[in-house]
Amino acid sequence: MQIPKDKIIEMIKSRGDNDQAEQAQSELPDQVDTEKDSGLLDKFGVDPKELAGGLGGKLGL
Repeated sequence: MQIPKDKIIEMIKSRGDNDQAEQAQSELPDQVDTEKDSGLLDKFGVDPKELAGGLGGKLGL
C-alpha cells in the first residue's frame, strides 16, 4: 500500500515524537510503500497494519 509521507509524519507527531518526525521527514520517500519501506517504518515505530486501519478513513481507502 502507498501512503503519503505527510500522513506518516502526522501520525508520528500525534504521539509527541517531534524529533523522530523530523528524522522521518528527511528519510522517508514522498510516497511510502508499506511493504518495500517496512524497515524504515519499523525504525520510526510505525506499524503498517496500524496505518491501514488507523488512516484508512482519513485517506479515503
